[in-house]
Amino acid sequence: MARICKDGYEFKKDFIKENREVYGISYTQSILSGRWKCLILWFLKSKEYRYNEIKAFLWDISQGSLTKQLRELEADGLIERNVFPEVPPRVEYSLTSKGKEFIPILDLMGDLGKKYGEKIE
Repeated sequence: MARICKDGYEFKKDFIKENREVYGISYTQSILSGRWKCLILWFLKSKEYRYNEIKAFLWDISQGSLTKQLRELEADGLIERNVFPEVPPRVEYSLTSKGKEFIPILDLMGDLGKKYGEKIE
C-alpha cells in the first residue's frame, strides 16, 4: 500500500491509479498529521495572527513544536507567513486558499467530536 517516508507517505504509481480514494485520504492525513496542526488551522480560520497569539491559544505547546508545525503547514501550502518590514519585525500567519479548503473538514471533525465526545458541562 503505502510507506511513511520523511516527506509523508510514498505510494507506488499503480497503487495510486487503482486506489485513488485511499490516496486522497492518506494525503489529507499526512498534511494534517501533527498534534497541533488542526488546532492551528482552526484558530487561523477567521483572521491572521502573530506567533505569540497562536502560542497563547495553544498555551501547552513548546516554542520548538509550534515553530515546526507552522513551518510544515507553510511548506504544505496551507498557511502563509507574512513578514512586515518594521522594527521590531512583525510576522503574521494566515490561511491560504488551500488552507481554507480544510476548514469544512475541521468543522465536520468538530461536529463528530461534539456528538460522540465527552460531554463537558
